[in-house]
Amino acid sequence: MQFIDLLTQKERIRATLLQRIEGILDSGQFIMGPEVTELESKLATYVGSRHCISCSSGTDALLMPLLAKGIGAGDAVFTTPFTFVATAEVISLVGATPVFVDVCPDTFNINPVLLAHAIDEAVQRGLKPKALIPVDLFGLPADYDRLDTLAKAYKLWILEDAAQSFGGSYSGRRAGSFGLAGATSFFPAKPLGCYGDGGAIFTDDDELDSLLRSIRVHGSGVDKYSNDRIGINGRLDSLQAAVLLEKLTIFDEELDARQRIADSYSKRLEGRLVVPRIPAGYRSAWAQYSVLASSMEERDQLMQALQKAAIPSMIYYKISLHLQKAYNNLGYKAGDFPVSEDLSGRIFALPMHPYLKEEEIDQICSVLLA
Repeated sequence: MQFIDLLTQKERIRATLLQRIEGILDSGQFIMGPEVTELESKLATYVGSRHCISCSSGTDALLMPLLAKGIGAGDAVFTTPFTFVATAEVISLVGATPVFVDVCPDTFNINPVLLAHAIDEAVQRGLKPKALIPVDLFGLPADYDRLDTLAKAYKLWILEDAAQSFGGSYSGRRAGSFGLAGATSFFPAKPLGCYGDGGAIFTDDDELDSLLRSIRVHGSGVDKYSNDRIGINGRLDSLQAAVLLEKLTIFDEELDARQRIADSYSKRLEGRLVVPRIPAGYRSAWAQYSVLASSMEERDQLMQALQKAAIPSMIYYKISLHLQKAYNNLGYKAGDFPVSEDLSGRIFALPMHPYLKEEEIDQICSVLLA
């Protein structure tokens, strides 16, 4: 059994994808070819944003808006410690300070109730609050109504980390469309993934769109040899765009399948484990299906039982960012973010992909319910 099945998906799009790839090989336009422009247009339409700027990874999609807005030394950028390191890493890369805010115990997303206190503490430390990066964890968008209200009150701009939530929605708006900009990842394991690294940024802001397109190509001006600002090599390959274009044609069907699988898991496992809760008005993209055991010991026992049955499982995330060695300099300690730390000790993810069969779900759940 596979944790994520990309091969079955590949067979669905194989013929048309090979046609696209052959066209790219014949044209010789391997980087930023017409497939990239086509992809950006279709992604912007899908999300409902004025602009889509493709880039070379989800990490660059988070980094580029920070560069465009001049975030740097002395600035505080608020985010969650219960996420992949890239979310905080980009803050450090521009010289700013990540300030962590604990998550909600039910959605695993940043807790708006705790944000105001974190902002006040940052000011007391001599930092300048500038931006907020909520993470749409495991496919579920954050609480943007409350976050927007707080961000406006404290004059913060929002960069939505939609790396896991592309295809999800909140109050009729698709993930990627919240805040000043939204960033997503097309890493192969994501709900919409390519066959390498890739990412995209969404915004309605015309000036930001222009800055991001410059930063993507080494801060280019009128041409790539005129450099108006410091940028990066953040371009998307035409081959990856071709993969994404073909996967986009079946994406909504796959999202529906992910929802059916999540419902099937929850129906079987509720009462035995803590299953994901999707609030009213939200739709998850189900990048992961993560459950909570009653303790770390029980989690270890269940994961070992799954392994004996040749069923893969994973832990996202076993060490909260504030306790990672890379962030020792921030001065956080165990106990500072109790919800994140508790989740890290009990959470584990089950196989989740659109091609998971009902009998496979039965097999997985029978091990967990034994």
